[in-house]
Amino acid sequence: MHLALAQLNPLVGDLEGNGRRIAAMAAEAAAAGADLLLTPELSLWGYPPRDLLLRPALIGRQRRVLDELAAGLPAGLAVLVGMAEPIAGAEMPRLHNAVALVEAGSWRVVGRKRLLPSYDVFDERRYFRPGEAAAVLELERRGRLWRLGLSICEDLWVEEDLLGERLAGEDPIAALAAQNPDLLLNLSASPFGRGKQAVRRRLAARAAARLACPVVYVNQVGGNDDLVFDGASFVVNAAGSVVNQLACAAEDLAVWDAATGGSERPAAEPSEPEQLLRTLVLGLGDYARKCGFHAALLGLSGGIDSALVAVIACAALGAERVRALRLPSPYSSAGSLDDAASLAVRLGMPLATLPIAPLMGACDDALTPVLGHTPDGLTAENLQSRLRGTLLMAVANQEGRLLLSTGNKSELAVGYCTLYGDMNGGLAVIGDLYKTTVFALCDWIDSPAAGPCRAALGLPAEGELIGLAIREKAPSAELRPDQRDSDSLPDYAVLDPLLKAAIEGLASSEQLIAGGADPALAQRVEQLLQRAEFKRRQAAPVLKVSGRSFGGGWRMPIACA
Repeated sequence: MHLALAQLNPLVGDLEGNGRRIAAMAAEAAAAGADLLLTPELSLWGYPPRDLLLRPALIGRQRRVLDELAAGLPAGLAVLVGMAEPIAGAEMPRLHNAVALVEAGSWRVVGRKRLLPSYDVFDERRYFRPGEAAAVLELERRGRLWRLGLSICEDLWVEEDLLGERLAGEDPIAALAAQNPDLLLNLSASPFGRGKQAVRRRLAARAAARLACPVVYVNQVGGNDDLVFDGASFVVNAAGSVVNQLACAAEDLAVWDAATGGSERPAAEPSEPEQLLRTLVLGLGDYARKCGFHAALLGLSGGIDSALVAVIACAALGAERVRALRLPSPYSSAGSLDDAASLAVRLGMPLATLPIAPLMGACDDALTPVLGHTPDGLTAENLQSRLRGTLLMAVANQEGRLLLSTGNKSELAVGYCTLYGDMNGGLAVIGDLYKTTVFALCDWIDSPAAGPCRAALGLPAEGELIGLAIREKAPSAELRPDQRDSDSLPDYAVLDPLLKAAIEGLASSEQLIAGGADPALAQRVEQLLQRAEFKRRQAAPVLKVSGRSFGGGWRMPIACA
C-alpha cells in the first residue's frame, strides 16, 4: 500500500476551503499512485477551532463538505480526514474529535481521540468526549488486507519516562497492541516548541517498538492566531528509524510505500535556530494573510528587538510590504538612528522618520495646568512611548497595515513595557522570546551558517543582516539621557533563567532561592511578574514558541495574593 502524507495549512473554520485543499491534495496523491491519503487532526476545521465547534450551522456544513469530498474522489483512493463527530442527546460535550474514512461516494467515522488535552493552550474537554475503544481500520489494497491502528495527536503522548508526565486515562498504545496492527497512523495538530520535533520522533519510535510496526505521523502546518504548527511529519519503521521526513514550516506531500518500508526522504532536521526563525516567519505570515492584512508597520528604534522583528517581517511578507518608522525623541542617540537606517538599507525596507519632540512639548503644555508642573519621571517616559504608539497606530490605520509589537518576553514578564505605547500592535512577534534568546537568534542570523536559510526566506544571503553595532549595543529604551535597561533590571543573563523557571516551571521565589538565586532578586522577580499581569491581559497576541507563553497557556489572576 502506498500512503500519502498531506501536511496541510488550513484556515480555521473554512470548511469548504479546507475541503477543497484536501481534494487538491487527494488528486495529487492519486496521480502519485497513492492508495490512502492521511491528513492532520481536525483537518476539515483547522486546529484549534475553539468555540466555532459550538455553532450548529458549522456542524451541518461539515456533513455537506464531506459529501462533496466523497463525490469527487477518484476510485481506489481513500482519505483519512480529521473532523468533529456529533453525538446525539442532551449531555455535553456533544462532539468527538474523530477521523472519517472518505472514499469515492461515501464516508464514515472510523476512529475517535481518546486522550483529550486540557492543559497549556489546549482546552479539548470543553468541546469533546473521549473515545472509548481502540480503533483499527481494515483496508484491502494491492491484494493485501491491512490492519491500520488509528490515533490522534495526544494518544501518542503516553510515555511517562520520556515526558515526565502524561494525561490520566487508558494508554491508547497499549490498547492497540492487543489488536496487532500492521501500521500505526497518528493524525496530529502539534504546535511548535523548541526541541519538540525530536520528542515526537522519540514517542513514535517507542510506539513502533511496542507495536512492532511502523508509525506514520502527520502534523498540521501553519500559523493560527498565537499558535504555529511546524509540520515536520515523518514515518518511522518498526526499528524506530526515520524513513520519510516532510518539510519543517511548509506545506508538503510525500508518498511512502508501506509494503517495502524503504527510505524515500531521509531525515534532514534544521538546526534549532533555523527552526525558530522559520516558525516565527510562518506565524507572522499566516497571521497577516489569514486576518486579511497585506502589509505591516513597525517602529524601528535601532535596538535589537525591533531589528529582529523587521527581519522576520521582511521574510514573511517581503521587504516591499513592510514599512518602518523612526520616532526619535530628544534622547534618541545618533547611533541608534544610524543603525536603524543601515538596517533598513540592508533589508531593502522603506523607512520614514517622524520626530516626537514637538508632541512632547505640546503634551507638557497641556498637562502642566492640571498637574501643577511639567510631567516628569515615569510619567514623562511613558508619554514618549504612548506618543509613539499613537502615531504608529495612526499610520497603520490610514494605510491598512498590521502594526507589529516589538517587545520581548523578558519585558512582558516584568512589565518593562508601556500600555498603549510600545505594547500597541496586532501581533507580538517575539513576545515569547527572552532577551537572551533574541541576542542568540540574531547572532545566528548574522553567522555564515544562516546563509542558506536566509536565501530560502528571500533575505540577503551574505554579510551581516542585523549588524554588529545593533547586536553589541547595550539594551536601552532611550527615554532619558544615558538610560540603560540595567538601570531598572538585572542583567538579562541573570534575569532570564529566573523568569524561565518562574514562568515555564511555575517556580515560587522560595524555589528560586533554593536553586541558588539571590533572595532579594528572586522575591523581586516574583513580585514584578505578578504585578504586570494586568498589562499582559491587554497585550497583543504572542506567537508561542516556548513551553509556556503568555496568552492561552498562561491563565493567572490579576487580583490575587
